[in-house]
Parts: sequence; C-alpha cells; structure tokens
Amino acid sequence: MIKTQKEKFNLPKEVTYLNCANIAPLMHELSDMGKDALDIRMQPYKISRQDWFEPTKKLKANFSKLICCNNPERIAILPSVSYGIASVAKNIKLTVHDEILVVDEQYPSNYYSWLNISQESGATIQIVNPPKKPLDKGRLWNEKILAAINSNTRIVALGNIHWTDGTLFQLQEISKKAKQHNALLIIDGSQSIGALPFDIGKIKPDAVFAVGYKWLLGPFSFALGYYGDFFDNGSPLEENWINRKDSDDFQGLVNYTPDYRSFAGRYNVGENSNFHLTPIMNGALEHLLVWGVDNIQNYCKELTKSPINSLKELGCSIEDDNFRTSHLFGIRFGTSVDLKRLQSEFQKNQLYASVRGTAVRISVNVYNDANDMDKLVESIKKVL
Repeated sequence: MIKTQKEKFNLPKEVTYLNCANIAPLMHELSDMGKDALDIRMQPYKISRQDWFEPTKKLKANFSKLICCNNPERIAILPSVSYGIASVAKNIKLTVHDEILVVDEQYPSNYYSWLNISQESGATIQIVNPPKKPLDKGRLWNEKILAAINSNTRIVALGNIHWTDGTLFQLQEISKKAKQHNALLIIDGSQSIGALPFDIGKIKPDAVFAVGYKWLLGPFSFALGYYGDFFDNGSPLEENWINRKDSDDFQGLVNYTPDYRSFAGRYNVGENSNFHLTPIMNGALEHLLVWGVDNIQNYCKELTKSPINSLKELGCSIEDDNFRTSHLFGIRFGTSVDLKRLQSEFQKNQLYASVRGTAVRISVNVYNDANDMDKLVESIKKVL
C-alpha cells in the first residue's frame, strides 16, 4: 500500500483536481527533467549517437514491465493513440461479410479508423449498447459484448474501461471469445494503463495503445503501443530512417535496406528519439513501476470507498464495484439535478472534474487525499 504522493505535484491546497482522465498534472521532478532536456538543444554537440537509441530502448523496457510484456521489442513509440490505431487498421483486410465490434459512445480515436476501413471494404460496424436501465449495467453490458462476438466478427475494438464512467470490460473473457472466432482484439488503454493492472500474457490482445499524458503521468504528444505477432510483417504509416535495420550505423545510412527493425520496430513514429519528451516519459514510467500499479488502484479504492457510499446514500447512481474501476467512475443523478449548476458549484470551490455524456466523471490518483473527497461530497450535496 502506498500513501498520498501529493508533495510530488504542484497542486495548491485549495485546488481539488479530480480530472486525471482529461490530463494528468506533471510532477515537479519531471518538469525539471523536461527543462534540462530542452536546454541540451542549446549545445547539440553533447548529443551522442547512443542518445538517439538508448533512452528509447529503456522506455520500451519500462513500458513492457508496466503491461507485463516479456519482449520490449513489441513496443513502439508513437505520437498518439489515433496514430497507433491507424497503423493497425492499415494492415487489416476486410470484406463485406466482416463485422467490427465497438461499444456505444466509444472514444473517437478508437472509432474513426474502423469507420474508414468499413466504408472502404463494405464491412459492418456493430455497436454494442449498454442496457437501458442503470441497475447491474456493467455485468449486463459485458454479457451483451460477449454475445455479440460471432463468426463474422473480424475486429473487437474497445477500451479496458469506458472512458465516460469507468465501466470495466472483462478483457480476458472478451479475448477468449474473440480468439474462438479468429477476431483481432485492439485495445485503447489510455484510461486504464498506469492506474489499473494490465497483463499482456493474460489478456492476449493483438494490439494495445496508451497516451502518455493521462494515467502514465507523462507528456503530451507521446503514446506507447504494443503490437502482437499478427502485425510482425505489416506496413507502417510512414517510412522513416530510424525504423530500418541497422539504423544505428550512421555512416551506413546511405546503404538503403528493405528490412525493418524487428517486431514492432517498424511502427515507431519518425523522430522517436525525441530528446525533449523521452526523459519525462521515462521518469514517469519509473515512478509508476516503483509505486506499483496494483498499489495505485488500491490507493484509489480506499480513497473513494467512503465518498462513494455517501453519494449512493444521497441517491446518486454509481456502478457496482465489480464492474467499474476505482481510479475513474461516473456519477449519475437522474433528471432532478441541473448539471450546469453542479459545474458552477465545482468551479466556485476550485474542484475540477468532467461531465461526459450524462455522467459526472471523477478520476482520482495518488495526488488526491481525503480532503478532496470531502469537498466533492459537499459540493454535490448543495445541488441535490
């Protein structure tokens, strides 16, 4: 179990920040790392050949540990999740008989590429809606997803959780059903990886992506991706020099080669050495590995247990524990609460949270404490 890490962040005492699902605050130490990394560019002669490759190698190893992947070469460095999704979509051929399964109100980065290839191929996008009644929503929604996977399903694309309210999707069961029908499982882990344990060996996905600036506590314009063996011989979105075999031999770069770096190496974004952002991302991952993702999730669980019970007693609707996460959850009120008035109350109290759809989305992390939770409950009480 870990204690609050609030002192590592620059969050004023009067501010209650419950919006890591939007963008995470940067730690003091990582901000300093970023400034130092930027200053190096004033003296570029200090950047060695090893600096182009070794920090990214370390980054892939750190992310591999975080998601329990035994081969760091299956990790690619990307600028965004949408870039990663587009790269795998480019390598999947569909027919008019195929189906792509997504969930209702899925995040756009894991939707638009599927829409494009469905329009090009004539394949069908199958949207699995949640049950209309909120009672037992998570369990019933998972059952509907499993039932929707059939012999025509070619792709199952979803998050580990739903980004609006933290509904937990049972990826091991979904993966097992997908594999029974030879369907690919493509996961956007942006709202879970870094705060919720994720195990490649148990889930067996075909591709997984996560942005750096949310639960990985890193920089903007940075993402990481895992590519399974289905994509080992695929075509990348771009042809850059650093993704080719033996690109670390600068003198030999004029000897063009048709060969890429092994496994996911071909999918790295150009300029992936990124001397400015890589140190920040590496520093963030190292903090997560020291804290332990299971400990982070347990911290969030203990932190939110009492306020969630209080909110339920006040009549708020929150998903049952077994089918939602503790770091991100949605609060629903029915038609009796004016969400604009609630947002105004939040603003007055310097409480930062998001409204997504019909839910107030609360996303906590290790920089939050009991005082933040008390302020949340008190703010909601005022509009009930």
